[in-house]
Amino acid sequence: MSLAAQTHGFLSPTGAEVAFVLVGLVTLGAAIVTVTTKQIVHAALWLVAALGGIAVEYLLLTAEFIAWVQVLIYVGSVVVLLLFGLMLTKAPIGRSPDADSGNRWAALVVAAASAAVLVWVVADAFRTTWIDLDGPAAGSTAVTGASLFRHWVLPFEALSVLLLAALVGAIALSRRTPSEAAPRGALPGPNPAAPGSHSSTTPSPATPSPATPSSPTPSSKMPASQTPSQGTAPSDVARSSTAPPAAPREGGR
Repeated sequence: MSLAAQTHGFLSPTGAEVAFVLVGLVTLGAAIVTVTTKQIVHAALWLVAALGGIAVEYLLLTAEFIAWVQVLIYVGSVVVLLLFGLMLTKAPIGRSPDADSGNRWAALVVAAASAAVLVWVVADAFRTTWIDLDGPAAGSTAVTGASLFRHWVLPFEALSVLLLAALVGAIALSRRTPSEAAPRGALPGPNPAAPGSHSSTTPSPATPSPATPSSPTPSSKMPASQTPSQGTAPSDVARSSTAPPAAPREGGR
């Protein structure tokens, strides 16, 4: 009776199992939104939620080292690198109607088939292997680090070189050429106003133009009394200058 009371069946899950299922559903929803949204920045943020949910699943499975590696590498490095790449390469970050692909149903079928195969292989390989959650941890960070740097040091260094190449590529893509650095509409070249700069063109001496008879302007015939004052409007000046001369009075007056 005591053994039956200690065992947990499918209809009587523990708190860790309920939390595992709930976190798995949230992670699955975040992953679906990541691949269906048309805004790449929103996709990156939903990817953070999906990867964080996977880290919580690792914690519930008592794999603390893998959980913190998930947080530090994927959430703290890959997603941040993706966001920096979007900002530095001037990629469109708004809603993009062209983000929808016609192959989404084929991709969905391939993803579902791959997930089913992986679940079947893992379940068949560890069918009789159970982890006692109440007992001591099977491994530790010290043992994992010793195994990593003793037997897997070459792949570890290869990954470090790959990350360095990604960093150099991001810096190369973010650099601007001189034509892009110049202001829009201005041609790159020496600044005439800068000290020590010499202009390639020299001003040519002014050549006198041939004298041409010029007609007197209306303002030259205007009497001094009709010169425009400071408060006279330009339209009044033009009207007075174009008016015909008054006829002489009779009687010699």
